[in-house]
Parts: sequence; structure tokens; C-alpha cells
Amino acid sequence: MAHDQILEFYEDHLRMGLRLSQQTVSTYLRDVRGFSSWVLQSDHTLEGITTAEVIHYLIERQQQDGIDQRTVAKTISALRSFFSYLVQENVREDNPATHIELPRASQRIPGVLDLDSIEHLLDSIELDSPLGIRDRALFELIYSCGLRISEAVELTVDRVYLSERLLRVRGKGDKERLVPMGAHAHEWLSEYLEEARPAIARRPEAALFLNSRGEKLSRKGMWKRFREICDRAGVDAKVHTLRHSFATHLLEGGADLRAVQELLGHADISTTQIYTHVDKEELAVYHSDFHPRGR
Repeated sequence: MAHDQILEFYEDHLRMGLRLSQQTVSTYLRDVRGFSSWVLQSDHTLEGITTAEVIHYLIERQQQDGIDQRTVAKTISALRSFFSYLVQENVREDNPATHIELPRASQRIPGVLDLDSIEHLLDSIELDSPLGIRDRALFELIYSCGLRISEAVELTVDRVYLSERLLRVRGKGDKERLVPMGAHAHEWLSEYLEEARPAIARRPEAALFLNSRGEKLSRKGMWKRFREICDRAGVDAKVHTLRHSFATHLLEGGADLRAVQELLGHADISTTQIYTHVDKEELAVYHSDFHPRGR
């Protein structure tokens, strides 16, 4: 079977068999296509390539492309999935990526804005147009609900329950969760739905947030608007910083880690634990200030 045909069938397997999200499918396919090209150029075959040769590919990528440990780990996961599919389809008998150890990536502390910076950033949004109201509602909602960028983009009008102040969010792996929204987000979202969105919409559209053409707002469009707002406010942040800030501010306020995990849609609580760095920093300050031998 030709490489292109194998990759086409593998994509169908990811989409329809495993029902993975579009973003995960794209990530896996990018890594697998890169590996497949290397296999062809190196005169290897997918049927006969060995674990040692897969490791050689990974080392070569690190040396030539300068990829970090996180990228290596993601590539190994993609190749494990791909070879597992090949075994399932009887293309080969074993999975050469199974026993390749995932590198331990250094834990990155996420960027966080304090409350004053969040308020300054949101207050910097110009509200003299329907798109300005949209931006205020959008970024208030991301901060209030701790949404991923993809989750905000994929929100539809029928997943908003204004009277209950709830969102039905579809996260990674198409898993759904109900997330409450705060009073400020509720106020701006209500204004957007009642006044601004009807002024933007040109035809029936399920997406909650629309661009200037009345179509679904893209990830790229969201990034661009946020960058412009940050530049105007003089704040160094990314859209995802709002999600990080949401989690950190909840924990600072005394929220239970398990509850924050549910709100963020993390499958593993160890992913949520990264946000406890703020609490640890505060404990260090308390120890320094109040312990007799703290200084």
C-alpha cells in the first residue's frame, strides 16, 4: 500500500474511529507525515523500520530542527498511534515506537496576570462598535470560564444558557463539561447577543462569536484581536494567559484543586497542579516573614 494511501486511511481512523478533535488529528498527521517523508528519503519502509531507526529519526530532528523535549514527546506519541494502527491493519507485526521512552519535559510555569492587569486589559477594549462589544464579551468569557482558545472558537449559540449562567463546552477529545460564568461575563455576553451579534450577522450562523463578515471567528482572528488589545493596553500576554490567570486566581481565592480541574476540563489532576506554584510562592513569603528563622 502506498504511503499516501496509508496516511489517508490513518486520518480516517483518527477522525471517525477514535473521534479525536480536529486539533489533535492535525498534530498527529503533521508528525506522521514528517516521519513518513523521512522514511521514503532514507530508503526505509514502514513495514520494516526498526526501533533503532525511529530513534535515529528523533535524534536527527533534534539536531537539525532544534526541537525541544516536549515536541519529541508529542512526536513519539503520534508515532506510537500510527504504528499501532499499522499493526491493527496487518501492515506490520509490531510497534517499534512502543518501547521508546518519553523524555521528561521541564515543567513550565504558565504566564499569569494579576487582577489589576486583567481589568486594565479588558477595560482597554474599545466599545464604539459591535466588534468591540464582541471582543469584550469574548475575552471576559475566556477569563471568567477558563476556556481554551479552541473551546471559545467552537462555542455555538445553543450551548449558551444565559438564564442559568452556564456554558456547555466541548473540550479535548470531544468531552463536554458545564462551566459557570461570572456576573461580568454574563453582562457582556448578554449585550453581545442582544445588540452586537445581530448587527454583525448577515446570515444564519451557529457559531457564537462572529467576524466582521458575519462568519465564524477563527483562532487566527482571535489571536490578532487580542494582540491588538494587548498592544493598546501595554500588557504582555497571550490569549491562553487568561485561562492560566483564571485557574491561578481561583486557587489563590481558596478553590479546591479538584474543582479547578473540573472547570478547566483536565483529564489528569497533575496537569492542574502546575497552577499551585503561586500558593507555594506565597507560602515561602509567609515563612520568610513570620518564622523566627525565616530570614
